[in-house]
Amino acid sequence: MNNMNQMMKQVKKMQEQMLKVQEELGSKSVEGTAGGGVVTVTANGHKKITAIAIKPEAVDPEDVEMLQDLIQTAVNDALNKAEELAGKDMGKFTGGMNIPGLF
Repeated sequence: MNNMNQMMKQVKKMQEQMLKVQEELGSKSVEGTAGGGVVTVTANGHKKITAIAIKPEAVDPEDVEMLQDLIQTAVNDALNKAEELAGKDMGKFTGGMNIPGLF
């Protein structure tokens, strides 16, 4: 019975630590870029876009498709980096296993 109580305490402590790490991910940010930095997208560790910056030289009224592609590329870059950040931070608890819905 004592072992079960200890195990439950450890599980509770790990859950608290995981919640803290998840909260901290919201305050961390990553940047994705495209076109040599003419488009920059910032995302937080919760994979939410927090900012988009577009330099004037990226805006060509004759080639809107290029700007769209640059934005899409930068967004995907930022989200991939946010995913890596979350995986790295939460991986401390999962031992590298990808547990769906955990982060």
